[in-house]
Amino acid sequence: MRVALCQITSSADPAANLDLLRAGVARARGARVVLFPEAAMCRFGVPLGPVAEPLDGPWATAVREIADDHGVVVVAGMFTPAPDGRVANTLLVTGGGLHAGYDKIHLFDAFGFTESKTVAPGAQPVVFTVDGVVFGLATCYDVRFPELFRALADRGASAVLLGASWGAGPGKREQWELLVRARALDSTSWVLACGQADPDVQGTDPGGAPTGIGCSTVASPLGEVVGSLGAEPGVLFADVDVAAVEQARRTLPVLANRRLTTPASP
Repeated sequence: MRVALCQITSSADPAANLDLLRAGVARARGARVVLFPEAAMCRFGVPLGPVAEPLDGPWATAVREIADDHGVVVVAGMFTPAPDGRVANTLLVTGGGLHAGYDKIHLFDAFGFTESKTVAPGAQPVVFTVDGVVFGLATCYDVRFPELFRALADRGASAVLLGASWGAGPGKREQWELLVRARALDSTSWVLACGQADPDVQGTDPGGAPTGIGCSTVASPLGEVVGSLGAEPGVLFADVDVAAVEQARRTLPVLANRRLTTPASP
């Protein structure tokens, strides 16, 4: 199955960002699933409460219309209201009869940031199926937690779609690629990681917020980088081969060989 990773630079304007999604889906011709980064609805560095909307609100509904107009499934980062007054950092999955979300489980309380001040954590791994292929979902800081990726594989995922707005800093580019490749090996799954493009490339001041370095990356079930982008906006295509997952899990049965955990029930 062909997946397109649309690396964009979101602004603080959700309506303008819808135009970015619309243009990205149009460029993703031939893909069945189109992945956008975390915070595609609105970039970090601004108050998120005022822009948060439920999954049945106008922003997510507009994304569903874009997906259905092009016959694809769109996965894109947005913010939804949380019961405690914070927001949830949500990956929207919509199009073709699907309309659901994954709330980021692991919040970015690291490198001087405290995401949990304004964002409530999710609690449940999420998978969905398109044309017989099972996809798992993860968001940015989740990539540092191998147990999530193994849990998604236990739930049948052959590929994990990871949206990110990866903070810049010394060594962060190298960590990004290392972690994407490692999580692919941990779960013997495809990992398709779409990041926000680097705003510096376009002369935009991110204001110290973690607004992206680009470098969207696709790793095979054996941890090989099969495609990547640079810092600037762009589209990366990848073909998810389920047979490669099955072969990897026969060759390297790390999921079956585990002794410290019990596989979760689907």
